[in-house]
Amino acid sequence: MREPETNNDGAHPQSDQTRKQLLTLSLAALGVVYGDIGTSPLYALRECFHGSHPLPATQANVLGILSLVFWALTLVISVKYLLFMMRADNRGEGGILALLALLTPVRHLSPVQRRYLVFLGLFGAALLYGDGAITPAISVLSAVEGLRLAAPALGGFVLPITILILISLFRFQKRGTAGVGSVFGPVMLVWFAIIALLGIGGILRAPEVFRAVNPIHAIHFIRENGQLGFRALGSVFLVVTGGEALYADMGHFGRSPIRRAWFTLVLPALLLNYFGQGALLIVRPGEFIDPFYHLAPAWALYPLVILSTLATVIASQAVISGAFSLTRQAMQLGFSPRFRVIHTSSEEIGQVYIPAVNTVLMLTTIALVLGFGSSSNLAGAYGVAVTTTMVITTILAFFLMVKRWHWKVVTAAALAGLFLSFDIPFFSANLLKIAYGGWFPLAAGLSVFALMTTWRRGREVLNQRLEGVNDPLENFINTLTANPTHRVPGMAVFMTGNPTGTPPMLHHHLAHNQVLHEQVIILSVLTMEVPQVPAEERVVLTLMPLGFARVIVRYGFMQSPNVPVALRQCEPLGLPVDLEHATYYLARETIISTPRRSGMMRWQEKLFSFMSRNSLTATTFFNIPAEQVVELGQQVEI
Repeated sequence: MREPETNNDGAHPQSDQTRKQLLTLSLAALGVVYGDIGTSPLYALRECFHGSHPLPATQANVLGILSLVFWALTLVISVKYLLFMMRADNRGEGGILALLALLTPVRHLSPVQRRYLVFLGLFGAALLYGDGAITPAISVLSAVEGLRLAAPALGGFVLPITILILISLFRFQKRGTAGVGSVFGPVMLVWFAIIALLGIGGILRAPEVFRAVNPIHAIHFIRENGQLGFRALGSVFLVVTGGEALYADMGHFGRSPIRRAWFTLVLPALLLNYFGQGALLIVRPGEFIDPFYHLAPAWALYPLVILSTLATVIASQAVISGAFSLTRQAMQLGFSPRFRVIHTSSEEIGQVYIPAVNTVLMLTTIALVLGFGSSSNLAGAYGVAVTTTMVITTILAFFLMVKRWHWKVVTAAALAGLFLSFDIPFFSANLLKIAYGGWFPLAAGLSVFALMTTWRRGREVLNQRLEGVNDPLENFINTLTANPTHRVPGMAVFMTGNPTGTPPMLHHHLAHNQVLHEQVIILSVLTMEVPQVPAEERVVLTLMPLGFARVIVRYGFMQSPNVPVALRQCEPLGLPVDLEHATYYLARETIISTPRRSGMMRWQEKLFSFMSRNSLTATTFFNIPAEQVVELGQQVEI
C-alpha cells in the first residue's frame, strides 16, 4: 500500500478521495509500522528503574530520564528517520539494503570504499534478523506479564500463554501485510488513544514533569550519575527501537502516511504516556516495577492487559514483515539463496510472505522466551543489534550525501556528526549489555552475515568458473551456419546468467542430441539495483540469424521474476512465442568443494555447497511450468 502519486510540484492532489486514501494508509501504517515503537512504554521506563542496573526513582532522576526520552524520540525518530532518512529512498523503498543498493553503483566510490560499504551494509542488515526474533518475544511477554499484577494466581501461566500467542501470530503472517494492517490498524488507533489518556491522568498528579523538555535535566542526569547514568542510556534506547523497522517498511505505505501518523498521533501519545509514568514515579516512587500498568485504575487492569497483548502482537508485525522484505531484497541482490516467496497482494508488489523465514523466526522467538524467561531478562539482549545498525545507517548516509547527492563534505559531516552524537552513546551503552544477553543478536547477526557473504562470494566464484567455458553467441551461430544441424519444430528457451556468452548447456544439448529447435531463445534474468523496473523497460530483445534470439529480462530487487510472462512481452517487439509448446533448458550445477581450487576458504566452500543444494529450484523461482523443463546437470569445482 503506497501513498498516492504526487503532482509534478510534489504536492498531493487535494481531493476528498486523496485525503481519504491518505487517512486509510495512515491507519494501516499504525498496524504495521508503529507497533514496535508504540508498545515500548510497557517496559522502557521500567527498565531504567528496575533493570539490571536500576536507578533510584528520585525526582531528579525521573526528570533526567524523561528528558533523555523526549530528545531521543525527537532527534532519532523525528529528525533522523522521519525527516532525513526517508529522503534516502530507492524509488520509494527503504531499509538498509535499499540504501546500500542506492549507494554502491556510484562511480566516484573507490573499490575499497565500495567493498567496505557493502560489508557494513550486509552486517547491518544481518543484525536486523536478531532484532526480528527478540522484538516479538519481549513485546508479547511484557504484555502478558501484566497478568501477575492483575491476577497473581495466573503468574505461572505467563510463559505458556505467551508461546500460544506467538504461534498464532506467526501463523497469521500468511494473510499478508494488507490483511494484517487492515485488522491491526484500528486496534493500534485505540491503543494510542488509551495510552495518551492514561498518560494525561498521570501527568495531572505531577505537572512539573513537563520541565523535562529542557535538555539541561538530561545533561545534569548524566553528569550526576556517572557510569550508572551512562548505563541507563541502554534502557532509554528502548523507546526508539522501532526506528530501523520504520525505515525498512517505508515501501509498504510511502513516506507521507507514515509521517502524518507519527506527528499527529504516535509521538504525542508516546510522550504523554512516558511523562505520565514519570509523574506517577515522582508521586509514588515505589511503583517502579510496572509504572505503565499502575497508571490504570484497578478495574481497568484486565482490559488493559488484553489490549496490551493485542498491541504487542502488532508490535511484532513491523520486524516480521521487515524480515520478509529484507530477505527478498537479499535474494534479488545476490546475497541469499532462493526461498519460496508468496505474494499476498495482487496490487502491491512489496507485500510478500516467506514461509521459511517465518518458521525460523517463530522457532527462535519461542526459544528466546523459554531461555530468558522474562521481559526484563530479554531487555538485556534488546538494543545491541539496532544501535549497531543505526550507526551503520548513518555512515552509509554520509557517503550517500557526498557521493550521490553531491553535498559539500563539511555539510554532510556536520549532519552525520549530529546523528552520531546520539548514535554513538546509545551504541556504547548497549555494548555493556553483551554479558546480559546482548551476545544473542550479535551471534545471530554474525551467523546471517557469514551466510550472506559466503553466498555472494560463492556465486562470484561459480560465475567465474562458468564464464571460462562460455564463448560469444555469434561464434556459435557462425559455426552452426558452416556446419548445419537438423532442426525440429518448436521453441527452446535456454536460461543463462551470462547475458553475452553461449550457455554451456546449449553446447551439451547439441553435442548429445545432434538436433536443435527451429526457434532458440537465450534468456537471461538480471536484477537491477533499483526496487522496481517498469514493465515497458523490462525486456531487451536482440533478434539473430538462424532463428536465434537473445532476451534479457530485468527486474528490480523488490520484484519476483516470471519468465513466461516476460516471454509474452516479446511478442509486441517482433518475437512470436509459443509458450504452450516451449521447452525450458536449465542448468543444475553440482558444487564440488576441492582443495585444488583457492577461490574460497574451505569452510565457505562446504557451506556454499550446502546452501546451493537446499536452495529453491530455478524452475519454481522463475515461475516456469515444471512439466516443460529439462535440467542438464553439470559438476563445478570451486
